[in-house]
Amino acid sequence: MKHRRVGSVMSGDVVSARRTTPADDMARWLAEYDISGLPVVDAEDRVIGIVSTTDLTQARRASDTDGTLTAGAVMSAPARTVRADDSVVRAARLMCTSGLERLPVVDEEARLVGMVTRRDVLRIFARPDAEIREEVIDDIAVRALWLSPHSLDVAVQDGVVTLSGHLESSGTAAIVVRMTRQIDGVTGVVDRLTYRCEAPYRPPA
Repeated sequence: MKHRRVGSVMSGDVVSARRTTPADDMARWLAEYDISGLPVVDAEDRVIGIVSTTDLTQARRASDTDGTLTAGAVMSAPARTVRADDSVVRAARLMCTSGLERLPVVDEEARLVGMVTRRDVLRIFARPDAEIREEVIDDIAVRALWLSPHSLDVAVQDGVVTLSGHLESSGTAAIVVRMTRQIDGVTGVVDRLTYRCEAPYRPPA
């Protein structure tokens, strides 16, 4: 059971600017592709900043010579970025704390490989209930804990998982609840599990 990674939800088709890209070009791209920000990259595609619609609008209002404005003069730097192997949860938290709608995705060399948006992230946390239920049973019960799929009764409604069933030990019940809470898209867990004895979880021989 793993959190989804940014690379699995990002868009790899990214419109980017260079430091010398004129403001008029950036404004046209933002409107044409209906996006709210452009990453700015150097000659080796390393992300050096980002130009948002707000950055561009404010800079053009403050300048009498729109034609000479470039991405290098307008961009916010350094840009907040995430890696493709970062969890979607980390990207969501960064967007929440920084108020950003999109984040450039970079590789180990800080080169641009994609873009992840708030909409991309929200799709993960609005997963179908049936998909969440399947992950609890298949990934947690069967693959991670080696339990029989019939040992758990799992019901999911609007992301809230209700766990029922009779397990071997209190430790097993506790770990099932803990791992379920960590699944992407789970908004709450109702624990109705019972167990045979007070003991830590031990995998079957």
